Amino acid sequence: MADRTAGKTGEERGAKGRHYREVPFRGGGFAPRHIPYVGVAVFVVLIALLEAGARSGVISNLTMPPPSAVFVALVELAQSGLLWKHLQVSLTRLAVGAAMGAGAGIAIGILIGLFSYIRAGLLPLVAALFPIPKIALLPLFVIWFGIHEWSKFALIAFGTFTPTVVATFGAVDNVDRSLIRMGQSFGLPWLSIVRKIVLPGALPGILSGLRVSLAIAIILLVAAEMLGAEYGIGAYILEAGSLYDLERLFAGVTILSLMGLGVSWLIGRIEAMLLKWR
Repeated sequence: MADRTAGKTGEERGAKGRHYREVPFRGGGFAPRHIPYVGVAVFVVLIALLEAGARSGVISNLTMPPPSAVFVALVELAQSGLLWKHLQVSLTRLAVGAAMGAGAGIAIGILIGLFSYIRAGLLPLVAALFPIPKIALLPLFVIWFGIHEWSKFALIAFGTFTPTVVATFGAVDNVDRSLIRMGQSFGLPWLSIVRKIVLPGALPGILSGLRVSLAIAIILLVAAEMLGAEYGIGAYILEAGSLYDLERLFAGVTILSLMGLGVSWLIGRIEAMLLKWR
């Protein structure tokens, strides 16, 4: 009988009977995995520890009230109707001031990143303004714009403006230059290169900068509302602190924390919508 292996190579004959296993894909590029409920579990454990510490006396109620008492204060604030009044005023101030500052910051940052003369003229000015503590300028804004809403808008806008400028022109600078050269080699107009290459490439850095800028805006919102404001979360915290009402004070801090989580969630939704190409 003819040898059935005749005509086969040595590798083919040696492969007979071997078992191959699939090699896992190792080119994920450090893509983050979505792991649900872990963040919630961290909050639950932390709150449980604080509750246990406050009830056992390890944590003095004179310095940290139990989370259950803070929750009761939040419920009472909501039932009184004052929560929505404070929130409406604060969110309006935050939205107007942050929109003014972030909008101007993104525009100026893009111009600094694209044009050498604008960079040479404005970058030293931005570098000089950036380290100034914005809260220290609140009395000046009160003198300029009065004690009412415009001084609060101006403080939040100015505090949001400078970090947004720095993040934006840094993001424009970090766009891959080989992509820009490729567009130029294909004869793309300047405006098309900016619109199709530079801005999409800079968008992740701009949105990351907005996370920081909006967190600064919330801090400045509280500072602005502690001066001459009847309503607002900052005014509520100041009133609770002056009365040494720790439950209400921590209730106000909790609201600010939830506002920060809401802003972070909103930026995340915008990233998911605008950065699908990643």
